[in-house]
Amino acid sequence: MRKTASLILLLLPLLIKSTAARIGYFWHITDIHYDVNYTSLGDPTKMCWLIRPNNGGGVVRRQPGQFGDYNCDSPWSLVKSAADFMKKKHGDNIEFVLWTGDAGSHAANDPHKLLATMQNLTDLLKHTFSSQFVFPALGHGDVIGHHHHHHAHLHGGLTAHELYKSVADMWRFWLPSEALASFEKGGYYTIENKGNRLRLIILNTNLYVRHSAMTNYRHPEAAASLSPGGDDDPYGQWEWLEGVLDKSLRRREFVYILGHAPPGADERLLPSSPSSDSTTDGPFQEKFNKKYLHFVRRYSNIIAGQFFGHLHTDTFRVIYNELGEPVNWLMVAPSLTPWRPPSDSSNPGLRLFKYDTESGQILDYTQFYLDLAQANQKGKAEWQPEYNLTSFYGLSEVSARSLHRLAETFRHTEDTELFERYVRANTVSMQPAHNSYTYNNGYSSSGLVDTGGPTCDRQCQQKHYCSVTRVSYPELKRCLRDDTVWSSAGATSHALAPLVAVAALVAR
Repeated sequence: MRKTASLILLLLPLLIKSTAARIGYFWHITDIHYDVNYTSLGDPTKMCWLIRPNNGGGVVRRQPGQFGDYNCDSPWSLVKSAADFMKKKHGDNIEFVLWTGDAGSHAANDPHKLLATMQNLTDLLKHTFSSQFVFPALGHGDVIGHHHHHHAHLHGGLTAHELYKSVADMWRFWLPSEALASFEKGGYYTIENKGNRLRLIILNTNLYVRHSAMTNYRHPEAAASLSPGGDDDPYGQWEWLEGVLDKSLRRREFVYILGHAPPGADERLLPSSPSSDSTTDGPFQEKFNKKYLHFVRRYSNIIAGQFFGHLHTDTFRVIYNELGEPVNWLMVAPSLTPWRPPSDSSNPGLRLFKYDTESGQILDYTQFYLDLAQANQKGKAEWQPEYNLTSFYGLSEVSARSLHRLAETFRHTEDTELFERYVRANTVSMQPAHNSYTYNNGYSSSGLVDTGGPTCDRQCQQKHYCSVTRVSYPELKRCLRDDTVWSSAGATSHALAPLVAVAALVAR
């Protein structure tokens, strides 16, 4: 008995060390939108730029804050505060950093200036995480004027190939030679982690976005030369993706997929009353949205996580197979910039993931945020935890099924506590009093829900539920028209209705 106890005591430290070694962390930062022209002396109605009276400006009634303004993109002080916080909170003890695009301001339309902005941010992250790898993805704002042809010229005289080459040289510090070669070809690459079975696949989602999704809000003419792309496989990315996923399947690897723009729709840009001629499309062209979902469903057993940005909101998506079973999920992280064009806002956000380094299983994440109004008032950026995923929503695990069950609570007409939490998180704890506009599409800034966020009426609630559970455009449109979406707590899952029907037939 004593020998057994002694053996247990001897092995216990090794068991604890083995378990701890499996736990890792990584940061996700997205949509920085650093604006070199931001100034606290600027006009918040004009990007917080310093507008002289002889240039058409007038009297500025409200001055932007030190760390940013809800109507403008990020000043350097905000960007630097985020990097400093990430370093202090979890700097040396992280595995890697995901950076999913959109480095420059929404008003930028000069590739040379965008490259300079990307270089500044690259240098900052390189200095902040000197011992870790940063895995970046191109955002649509990083390639303003970008064509889907290597030799078509961008604004400023660059070709797409020259742009990819310039960015590849910039990120050479982080990427191996094979990844650089792939990136120079089409802006995409994969990272193989030889220490475990986890592989990262970084997509160039710019190849799949719709023409209007690339439009620059301040300078719409900058998008005039964009091509929607007639090619079914721009730059061969689909063929490449299938080859990488097949290889991972054979090797029994687990995969993270990341990119800038996510599939599915933007819950805050859906039409007020969906009809046959109204659009519910998201960033992707419909054929590409369908193609992406095909790959996720086909390889769902090895895809351990999907990570995107672009929407400037905090949300998630559940992907179902043909039988209506939840088979995968994706997370959309909120932006660092507080401004969401053309007239929307949120607090700046950063996300820290906790995961199993051997299986890639996401165990949890902590969402951090900066109360921008408070930071400007105090003259000090105090980043703080907003919520922890599993405890905030009462999840036992991070999986397609658990997130499906969470999404089903968004249909409830009575017990709406979890949905109200989601709505508040969706704008990163944005307080309506800090907004200079009224929420559209069912939102109202006239009052607060119990959690302190903006109110969201029944129509707004349906848009959120359908966006989360219907990543396919045709299914989304049907969901938005469906009056039977609503239920009391405990009702049969709408998303799993096909399974219920099959079970009933089998029972007969």
